[in-house]
Amino acid sequence: MFPVITVDGPAAAGKGTLVRRLAQQFNLAALDTGALYRATAARLLDCGGDPSDPVLPRDSARSLTTDDLTRPDLRTETVSQVASVLATRPDVRAALLDFQRGFVRQKPADKAGVILDGRDTGTVICPEAPIKFFVTARDTVRAKRRYKELLARKEPAIYAHVLEDLQARDRRDSSRTSAPLKAADDAVILDSSDLDSEAVFARAVQIVCDRTGWTGSHPANGRPSRGLVSH
Repeated sequence: MFPVITVDGPAAAGKGTLVRRLAQQFNLAALDTGALYRATAARLLDCGGDPSDPVLPRDSARSLTTDDLTRPDLRTETVSQVASVLATRPDVRAALLDFQRGFVRQKPADKAGVILDGRDTGTVICPEAPIKFFVTARDTVRAKRRYKELLARKEPAIYAHVLEDLQARDRRDSSRTSAPLKAADDAVILDSSDLDSEAVFARAVQIVCDRTGWTGSHPANGRPSRGLVSH
């Protein structure tokens, strides 16, 4: 028995930063589930495949290895856009479901728990997780963040196009029939529109401490508090 924390939300809302900091703070094994779709997209692009191909995207997902998750090109806009399209495909999602649930079941012995970053980790992957967050922000705020990220990576970017692409991705993620982007009924909503990352992190830490009995840092020897139910 060990705690599972899920962190869902739309692109550029601040999920990744929060997950990384919580993982470090509480000694948690972390998985960016979005990286699985990005890695699938990158493999598909490598072989010149089309996201609408009836077979290749599913096969790309099934053949993923942990090495694929460390590719340096996973954050490019091209990979991101293809990944968003692939995420609407039930066959791709099904192919990656076992990978994600297996990560939770195979928690390293030296970790106190698991934290997942994604779109449907609290609604589909681990619906019984005892701690769920949904991180969001206004689309204009998220577009500005993504625009600055692209410029920092020296990638060509026009704010209006970034906003349009982000809104299109939001529509795809929220309207897909398989595991649409939405907050779990029992998720804590963290709106980062007018908060910096420190304020969001502090709020999340307090909630984790309240629900686990931890005191603001990871427990000794990686042992979770008694009474927390999860995978």
